[in-house]
Formats: sequence, structure tokens, C-alpha cells
Amino acid sequence: MPRVEHYEFGKIVIDGEIFNRDVIIFPDRIIDNWWRKEGHSLCMDDIRDVLTYNPEILVIGTGYYGLMRVPEDVIKSLRERGIEVHVAKTKEACRIFNELIEKGKRVVAALHLTC
Repeated sequence: MPRVEHYEFGKIVIDGEIFNRDVIIFPDRIIDNWWRKEGHSLCMDDIRDVLTYNPEILVIGTGYYGLMRVPEDVIKSLRERGIEVHVAKTKEACRIFNELIEKGKRVVAALHLTC
């Protein structure tokens, strides 16, 4: 399972690999250069791959300053599918993600790296 080793504005290190674009971290792969239809607002279409994977938990990183919005209807829709959702600024989201991995949870992280 990939682990986040370091995060700072615009840069994340996952298992020794550096990424400078938004990412979605799955247990078996990383989608880099993840982009949302509306940039700073998340919609269900933006996380289609996450829904296909159907994790136990989704951790959403809203950026260094927390400027990416996660509408309440998106959170509600995820919970209705049985997916536990954690939304936090990306630094905190990385910490939560690593903790959940250590507990053996089936978790995915969708992380906005700037703003």
C-alpha cells in the first residue's frame, strides 16, 4: 500500500516518487495529474475511478489552504454508497490516509496539492 512520505504546497512524495500535480492514491496505483471539471469544486464525475474501486474510506485533501470545495451532496452520495468520507486540508488528509493504511483499512486518497 502506498504511503505519503512528504507533502508541501504543490509537491507530494509517495513511496519515494515525487508528484507535482493532484493525485488519487489507490492501494495498487496512483493516478497523477488528476483534474476536476470545475477545478476547485469536487463533483461525483471527478471521482468515477474511486467509485469503481469502491473503497471502505475516501480521504479528500482540499489543498494546502483548503480552497477546494467538497459539496455536501457529494459527501452524502458517497456515504449512501457505504463509503466513509474524511475531508481535510491536504497536510491533515495525508496524515489521516497514512493512519488508516496502518490500521489495514481499504482506503483511497484524492488529494489537491495547491491552493
